[in-house]
Amino acid sequence: MLIREGDTRTASIDILLAATLTLVAGAVNSAGFLAYGYFSANMTGNVSMLSDMLSVWHTNAALAFLVIIAMFILGAFIASLFIQAGKRRQLRNVYALTLAAEAALLLLIGVALGMRMFASSGILVVGLLSLAMGLQNAASTRISGSRVRTTHVSGIATDIGIGLAILAGADPAAGRPEIVQRLWLHLVTIVSFALGGVLGVLGFQALGGGVFCLMALFLFGLSARYMA
Repeated sequence: MLIREGDTRTASIDILLAATLTLVAGAVNSAGFLAYGYFSANMTGNVSMLSDMLSVWHTNAALAFLVIIAMFILGAFIASLFIQAGKRRQLRNVYALTLAAEAALLLLIGVALGMRMFASSGILVVGLLSLAMGLQNAASTRISGSRVRTTHVSGIATDIGIGLAILAGADPAAGRPEIVQRLWLHLVTIVSFALGGVLGVLGFQALGGGVFCLMALFLFGLSARYMA
């Protein structure tokens, strides 16, 4: 799942990747929102809110959304640089290492929240969570050849509508199996993100910042088999 790239991947591998990573993304996103009122994975909503705040001259709120967006971009930038460097060194487990780095960041956030180090700094916490989501989304996008995007729910919902329309009018002999495979991938992605959101809310209510530690352990578990 974290070794094969691009066209060497099967549909089942992509579906497994989407199911696991979007579960994490949904949990992190909802837990962060429950705690601080900001989304760490929903860049579409954050850009819209940035525009809204700027239009009414709420500059402090606009700056908060700008920071979150910038941190997501920074996470994707760092992940891409790391992956490129790993490929030059022929590290087959570079994607697993990237997810391990995300897990380490989530673990740090969870421990810091447990020690009340960020008690009054919601923008800092959500910014760091957004950094982690940028790392994850860049890794999943690159390893899958852009087929799996773990935080891009708006685009995935659009792709489902387009795919259903194509399927409804498609010649049964013309690419129908490929369309069905893509639809399953998109459906699994949305369902897993929603399920992760439910788990994130329940986890934060029960454990507080410890829910981020649980997500970190889950990611470490996914990455561990590729570390040797």
